[in-house]
Amino acid sequence: MISFQHGAKTEPRPGTYLTRQPISVSRYIVNATTMVQGIKVLSNVTPNAKAEILTEDALSFLAALHRTFESTRQGLLVARDVAQRRYDSGASFDFPSETAHIRADPTWHCAPPAPGLEDRRVEITGPTDRKMVVNALNSGAKTFMADFEDSSSPTFANMINGQVNLRDAIRRQIDFEVSGKAYKLVEKPAVLIVRPRGWHLDETRVTVDNAPVSASIFDFALYFFHNARELVKRGYGPYFYLPKMEHYLEARLWNDIFLFSQSYIGLPHNTIRATVLIETLPAAFQMEEILFELRNHSSGLNCGRWDYIFSAIKKRRADRGTVFPDRKDITMTVPFMDAYVRLLIQTCHRYGLPWRGASRITITYRRKVAAMGGMSAQIPIKNDSKANETAMEKVRSDKLREVTAGHDGTWIAHPLIHGIARRVFDEHMLGPNQYHVRREDVKVAATDLTNANVPGRITEDGIRSNVSVALAYCTAWLGGNGCIPVNHLMEDAATAEIARVQLWQWVKYAARMDNGETITVSFLDHVIDELAPTIKAIAPGIKDEHLKITTNYLKGQIRQQWPSDFLTSDLMPFLTMAD
Repeated sequence: MISFQHGAKTEPRPGTYLTRQPISVSRYIVNATTMVQGIKVLSNVTPNAKAEILTEDALSFLAALHRTFESTRQGLLVARDVAQRRYDSGASFDFPSETAHIRADPTWHCAPPAPGLEDRRVEITGPTDRKMVVNALNSGAKTFMADFEDSSSPTFANMINGQVNLRDAIRRQIDFEVSGKAYKLVEKPAVLIVRPRGWHLDETRVTVDNAPVSASIFDFALYFFHNARELVKRGYGPYFYLPKMEHYLEARLWNDIFLFSQSYIGLPHNTIRATVLIETLPAAFQMEEILFELRNHSSGLNCGRWDYIFSAIKKRRADRGTVFPDRKDITMTVPFMDAYVRLLIQTCHRYGLPWRGASRITITYRRKVAAMGGMSAQIPIKNDSKANETAMEKVRSDKLREVTAGHDGTWIAHPLIHGIARRVFDEHMLGPNQYHVRREDVKVAATDLTNANVPGRITEDGIRSNVSVALAYCTAWLGGNGCIPVNHLMEDAATAEIARVQLWQWVKYAARMDNGETITVSFLDHVIDELAPTIKAIAPGIKDEHLKITTNYLKGQIRQQWPSDFLTSDLMPFLTMAD
């Protein structure tokens, strides 16, 4: 944990980020009072946007959610730590025995697709800055996942201005002009889906009864309160992507929040829809249970591939048999990733058993929700047509794999890739979705999901790539940028996390490179020191002070007994201080 001192910025030392503790922030802010009893806003940035978003009524709603559900969230976070200790002691991953009856029950089903979510063949994702919001909504994609999470740096200005931008987009009041270029919404923009931050994160700039609020609840509450009725009025609804869950009880918490929130503002129950990102190893064993908990609000599951790889390494951190090769070798076709994809599609599309009613035999649909594919990291390469074609061919191959496997849609990170993804899905998915692709051929066992056979090698190039990505991303993140291009790949928090934990893992288990050399702390220190001066060329505009922080941070991480849970939690105190 970083040690803060009033009135000073204390440099972190390597190895000081192991323990997750609440952050005390009130001493940094002078003017923190609000008109709502028990709520403090511990930041003075973006006063105009704050006045529009942090209204008395919105803060009252936020406080009600916090006071009702925060103790449950904290209990679930403790349960994560308890589960991790079991894994570290050798407990195996398996499908929960206590929910076998849910997996065997053919009678329950999920909500039908909400308006605008029947066809999700291409979804574009990105942060919530004003330019990105307009470009994404105009991209031609079916939906836009506006991201407060892994592709955003959660400065308070980014979080609050993002809420303003989404509110304005919904009301078609977002048009603007910069340097003579007009940004104006098209007649029929993409359908909006919002991803709040994960359960593990606190919104440290807002407290209720002297405790920081959940970042998940903060993002959800403000968006829902200001926009839910307007979205319904315009023929859609409040739609969400839910990240980084590790247990079906975490999905139950979201469902309880949805029910509470709809009642609070007088919206009919089951108006909300939520797609869950299956991006942690424990969640892969509980897909059916997660759908069951959210069944009246569910719009499907998504293969959050990069976070899933990160989780597969982190959750099995005590197992030296899961030391993986270079990140580029952990593809969607390696056994544990392929099994996860096949099981997700089957889970979302599975039909129930036939049952005989009074006069006919009926098929009960257990699911009929979207099985969404994941993100190709490639982005267009300017001024090199050959390299660009190679990159775009990787995108085509990836999307072809997804659509032929039975996915109902895919993700892209750049508007110029929309055409490639769309053509692949249009050719192979003739209807609005593939709910009819049941994948009854799929039989996935627990051992398939934990199969650590990943062909490949650990190379010095792979090590240097991981160091560059981790340093560049973390440094940009501290400066307010949550997604950056590195070597023609779009990197966000998830890919930086893979880089971080792989470096830790290779040191922890004294892995050898393909040249026979053992990977040690001193070797990585040398690589980090060598590459740190080059990071400004990768991420222009970063600050020297931020690069120093992240260099020390990465050196600290490779020295830990266990890697920290999340780099965003580790580095959040620096954003809190800056705000």
